[in-house]
Amino acid sequence: MTDLLKNYRRAAKLGNARAQFALGLAYDRGEGVPENRTKALKWYHLAAEQGHARAQFELGVAYSFGEGVEENQVEAFKWHLLAADQGYAPAQYNLGCAYSSGEGVKKDPAKAAEWFRRAAEQGDAQARFNLGLLYALGRGVKKNQAEAVKLYQEAAQQGIAQAQHNLGVIHASGDGVEEDKAKAAEWYRLAAEQGYAPSQFNLGLAYSLGQGVEKDLAKAAKYYCLAAEQGETKTQFILGLAYALEQGNDNHQTLYYH
Repeated sequence: MTDLLKNYRRAAKLGNARAQFALGLAYDRGEGVPENRTKALKWYHLAAEQGHARAQFELGVAYSFGEGVEENQVEAFKWHLLAADQGYAPAQYNLGCAYSSGEGVKKDPAKAAEWFRRAAEQGDAQARFNLGLLYALGRGVKKNQAEAVKLYQEAAQQGIAQAQHNLGVIHASGDGVEEDKAKAAEWYRLAAEQGYAPSQFNLGLAYSLGQGVEKDLAKAAKYYCLAAEQGETKTQFILGLAYALEQGNDNHQTLYYH
């Protein structure tokens, strides 16, 4: 154990919440001490009871997934709420998820939207996407496609592949924005590069049809294959159909590759 951890241990035993959390984190990550989830949770719990927001959040996560403790969604909600009330964005996001799914608390789309909003206002990318989705669906909030697009754009700029994909769909269809196939293809490309299968399929389709990009069957096949390898059934069907057509073509040419 390092001198720093020895100091943390002394302070933690004297009741210092920050030291208790730091010691819990060290045991959780195996930094300077052997990794030990049970000891980590012991120190998190002591810090959490003194109001340490991140310790409360870590306990909530542990109870959510049954990591080191028996899974208990009600207990997870309790600790996330305590952390969220102190403004801890990851806990606010998790409360939004809890109210959306009804895990540990009664399902309430309006409360889900409120907690996603609080996290989104602090820059949480996934919260921005989820709130955008609620606006697009009119779930827990009044349907507002313009607000959905705004939130998707913020999340997409932070690298959320689903938001990038949804912007592609919106620009392709002109739903709330001016139709722009080129922009749609670019958003699909960004998500596809992160391995998002629906965008890989849509980008393949764009290359197949020459929508927003120059028609290129080789590139179409590339993206179809990437999507198919992830189990995208629409793509598997298209590749199978293409293969069958090729087998029936006397002037056989390779349409796709891996």
